[in-house]
Amino acid sequence: MSEDTTTSPKSTGVSAWWRALSIFLVLVVFIGWAFSASMYEQLKAQVHHLEAKLVEIPQVREVAVLLDEQQAAAMLLTYDPKNQKLQVQRLNDVKEGREQSLHVWAITEGDVPRLLGVLTDRYKTQQLDVPTQALEGARALGISVENKDRGPRDGKPRQPWLFKGWLVQKAI
Repeated sequence: MSEDTTTSPKSTGVSAWWRALSIFLVLVVFIGWAFSASMYEQLKAQVHHLEAKLVEIPQVREVAVLLDEQQAAAMLLTYDPKNQKLQVQRLNDVKEGREQSLHVWAITEGDVPRLLGVLTDRYKTQQLDVPTQALEGARALGISVENKDRGPRDGKPRQPWLFKGWLVQKAI
């Protein structure tokens, strides 16, 4: 008897090329998943960083542009209630004399002025410490020039308004 039986490997019907392709596609899916998870974590970190940065940025709530007699912008005043700072920026070149100082006032209903502070320097931008309560009820801000020796009397300016403008509540 002749044995003509040869043992041939059983074929599953899938070639080696298809196996390699499926392994490659599984690797591509895994790498894509890892990449998207990494990008998601980076996005979360960026959002957290920007939210923290936004908290640190001063939030200006009140703004006033003070005008001179010719209705030209003379001063820009912005108020940050979080830090309780009133920033005063000069927009023109008007300088007070050596014996004079600029007084910043909050003007309430009935034109009753309330002193907020005195600009002591001649810099373009200055900050005054102003509590939030000082601006309550104010509808305008004004600046008067007063003598350094004789400041305002009875809580009112001695001189007429040098600059005056409406106080605007800004929505955030």
